[in-house]
Amino acid sequence: MTCAQALVRFLQVQFSERDGERQRLIPAAFGILGHGNVAGLGQALREHGNQLRYYQPHNEQAMVHTACGLARATQRMMTLACTASIGPGSTNLVTGAATATINRLPVLLLPSDYYATRRQGPVLQQLEHPISADVSVNDCLRPVSVFFDRILRPEQLLEALPEAMRVLLDPAQTGAVTLSLPQDVQTEKLQMPAELLEPRTWTVERRRADVERVRQAAAMVKTCRWPLLVAGGGVRYSGAEGEMAKLSESLGIPVVETYSGKGTVPACDLHLGGLGISGTTAANRAAREADLVIAVGTRLTDVVTASRSAFANSDVRFIHINVSPKDAHKEGALAVLADAREGVRALRQAASRMGASTGRSYRQQLREWVGDWQMTVTKTLREGEGCLTQSGVALILDEHARAEDTILSSAGTQLAAAHMFGGVNGCEYQLEFGYSCMGHELPAGLGVRMARPDHGEVIVYLGDGTYLMNPTELVTAVQEGWKITVVLVENHGFQSIRSLQLDRDGKPFGNEFRHRSARGRLDGRFVKLDLAANARSFGASTWNVCSGDELRAALDDSREHDGVSVIVAEVDPNPRLPDVEAWWDISAAEVSRDVVTKRRRQEYERARRHQRRHF
Repeated sequence: MTCAQALVRFLQVQFSERDGERQRLIPAAFGILGHGNVAGLGQALREHGNQLRYYQPHNEQAMVHTACGLARATQRMMTLACTASIGPGSTNLVTGAATATINRLPVLLLPSDYYATRRQGPVLQQLEHPISADVSVNDCLRPVSVFFDRILRPEQLLEALPEAMRVLLDPAQTGAVTLSLPQDVQTEKLQMPAELLEPRTWTVERRRADVERVRQAAAMVKTCRWPLLVAGGGVRYSGAEGEMAKLSESLGIPVVETYSGKGTVPACDLHLGGLGISGTTAANRAAREADLVIAVGTRLTDVVTASRSAFANSDVRFIHINVSPKDAHKEGALAVLADAREGVRALRQAASRMGASTGRSYRQQLREWVGDWQMTVTKTLREGEGCLTQSGVALILDEHARAEDTILSSAGTQLAAAHMFGGVNGCEYQLEFGYSCMGHELPAGLGVRMARPDHGEVIVYLGDGTYLMNPTELVTAVQEGWKITVVLVENHGFQSIRSLQLDRDGKPFGNEFRHRSARGRLDGRFVKLDLAANARSFGASTWNVCSGDELRAALDDSREHDGVSVIVAEVDPNPRLPDVEAWWDISAAEVSRDVVTKRRRQEYERARRHQRRHF
């Protein structure tokens, strides 16, 4: 068989298994066929891909985001193979690959490459590097891949394929796996060992924590007064939600969530909501006072730690349960290298045996902080009932959602509002803020729908700026008959960044969709767009809403609608998100002739003094 045929045949018989549950590791291939893969992988998928269904996306970056959505929804037990043509098709994969690797989500990338034989001379779309003849544009994928191999001879596939599967299912290492495939090698014949085409199950083991480390961690819990539990994305990937709730409830430890961890812990008195720059005041106050932070499955990035200013207690210590040694040792933590579910369970059992528990005064303080935040939520919802606000949309979405639904958002005011106000009704949130990648939400929603064809609503929550970057996967959803609901907030530009700009520079510039004015700046009247008409042109059913009641009615209608729904919600351009008492290290200009910018720099210098390193 050809190299491409062998690859297709191999992928069809790979399975993942954890806790006795077995499923196809790669159930489908997404691809845009062109110069470099149409006669290789395209031919192989047509002739041999009966068990590897081919889907036709409409943007190469988007198909990687779809794979990310599928991987999240299946706790990283499934993903997609993504193939692209040489040149721009393959370089379009780079942003998706970075999103996958930074969020530690498995995706398999199969970019096409130049001819390995070179007998053709320079081929169409080939980079001719002046000093490195073996470099191609696909080398752009190296730094954003956790494993990269260029298959220059067909037999190299025999080594590369098993290694690719191993890395995809490594909980600590997973991300984008890239096999760069020269177009001539794809069509060359290969003697494929029969055993490599036999079904293979890759078991994902749950690493158990070292007993002594758990004992040390439990002793720290026993002696602390103000502990805080931080739930990261690793909680979801491990299926540790139940154990996190038990740890919180049995020991009286409040729990907060990162962006990837949003929705992993059920709402209760000890659930304080999101942590960080778009968290809740309750969560951020608890972080400020905490003398022990128990981080589970998180990278502790700057947006969560308020750029290392969130944990202000001079005596604060850290425990970190993580499968990644790099993450487990951050902030000078006691590193408990373990699967999140197993590590949390072991800590709960050990701490319970020691009689660890928080005091009555701490719990009373937590109730007061939660009460303060609930008053803020009530006020915010009331303010958004007339003219819709970003906060109002997020609150209504959470109010509308059911436990089996999934809400997706990424990069911008929508993500901030979802992290701040979502999670009350127990639906699943997928918030991509590891790479803050605009354009991720819609295709990722397709991946969730693939994983859960008959399970709840898939609600894609995005802004007009993101939508204009890449709306084309609406076509893919229409092609496949996938039911998704897109809530498209029209606020006339990149208002999240404009808000940040006003906070750091003091003056707006270049972030709204405006006509050019007589003075030559983009500060004229708003550009009038008909986003609903655009979505209809792709085959979606659409609604335009301007109030909370209209949004609720449209959400009810879309739930009954069988197909792609797009709700365009006109909102106040001002984000109007409440102050959550968290800071983000975005520096103002150190030198400026503008008095407002100078003042912003002085404010920045004062705020930066609160940053701390923990060792």
